[in-house]
Amino acid sequence: MFTAMMKKLILVLALMAASPAAAACYADYKAKQDSPLRLHYGVIELPDAACNKAAAKAQIAARIGVDGWKLLNILSLFQADGLEERKDSAGQYFLRY
Repeated sequence: MFTAMMKKLILVLALMAASPAAAACYADYKAKQDSPLRLHYGVIELPDAACNKAAAKAQIAARIGVDGWKLLNILSLFQADGLEERKDSAGQYFLRY
């Protein structure tokens, strides 16, 4: 009996160790300010819970809104492997918020 329980425990621990860690979630977006009109393209890191467009929209709007920016649209949601290709385009708004 003890051996069967140990085998199950070892199996569960092995499965837990084999499962990948939660991947970071990022979004690229466009935002604007009025009077005078200013636009920016940015990249932002999001919590795992906000890794869908609806949740990301609320999260991004709140964070950039602190500085008077209005979210225009979310271009895409992606993982860390898409950061480098967006870094130059985002400039000062790369992971700023």
